[in-house]
Amino acid sequence: MSKSGPSSDGKNGGDAPSRSSSAIVAKTVVGSHDLKIKGYCLTKGLGNGKFITSETFAVGGHRWYLRYYPNGWRSSDIGWVSFILFLDDNDASGVTAEYKVTLLDQHGNPVPLYMKGTRKTFSSKKAPENSHAIISHRELERSVYLKDDVFSIRCDLTLLSILAEVAPPLDVQVPASDLQLHFSQLLSRGEGTDVTLEVGTETFAAHRCVLAARSSVFRAVFLGSMKEKADARVRIEDTEANVFKAMLHFIYTDSLPLVEESDAVVMAQHLLVVADRYNLERLKCICDATLRRYMDSTTTATTLALAEQHGCHGLKDECLKFLASPGNFKEVMASDGFVHLMKSCPSLHKELAANLPSS
Repeated sequence: MSKSGPSSDGKNGGDAPSRSSSAIVAKTVVGSHDLKIKGYCLTKGLGNGKFITSETFAVGGHRWYLRYYPNGWRSSDIGWVSFILFLDDNDASGVTAEYKVTLLDQHGNPVPLYMKGTRKTFSSKKAPENSHAIISHRELERSVYLKDDVFSIRCDLTLLSILAEVAPPLDVQVPASDLQLHFSQLLSRGEGTDVTLEVGTETFAAHRCVLAARSSVFRAVFLGSMKEKADARVRIEDTEANVFKAMLHFIYTDSLPLVEESDAVVMAQHLLVVADRYNLERLKCICDATLRRYMDSTTTATTLALAEQHGCHGLKDECLKFLASPGNFKEVMASDGFVHLMKSCPSLHKELAANLPSS
């Protein structure tokens, strides 16, 4: 005699609900292409707006190519080496990507000072909206990056790839680095601090080991034989509190805090001084690049004085190039910074006279 009871197939008098899973995964696809320019002096003779096209290369399932403008794309780029990235796929559109073009040194390493980048949506039929003028003829020809009439650039390209997966991914997903976030929180929360830095009327709690790891000057202060080695409080002179705070943020995160665009030049000028004082070379380069980007008749005199005082030779050359225009020189002479420039940098008097226009 058979016994009645629950069915062994698990239905238990009815159909069990079915289960499945899927995932939509956003990933980034990264690639790069190195382009070597041989015979720079010959290409330099091409007129403004004239270009040479690179070979195509593949990144993220799309074909790309670069246009090299030896004398700039637009009239505002005359005297500059410029590049534009193009999408080569037929009828492709809506391809969003971030890319940057960087000058390479003789060992194939990127030179951060000469890097330009943007994020845009590409279309094979869309005309370019802007170019990346990465270095002037004058700077390139005076640099070590041009050797035997050859220089190289790298185009780094990052695309967003959306994938639909029917089953959960089996591979281990490595999260993006959050090192900067953790160090930022270490600073903002003040956890484990062992030194207080007094700047004006404000104080900042910090970690000796972090400061020493990032700056050779702080290393000498906190790990060397200087008297501040054991002090719980250290006085910082000749620096404004908001500038020192921005420098601390950079030391902990390798990035600058966001500032209003109207304050970018003044902050960069002040940070250039402290970057040189504490031997923070990357911060110094970032400030250099910012001051070049915002150079005009109201900022050039002060920027030139800083470039001379802190050994920024490329920035100094750009200022002198700006002043070589009669119109620019006249406007700079009327600025507040010109008198300060003449008083603070007597070594520049002869150089200015040699570079300034005759009329």
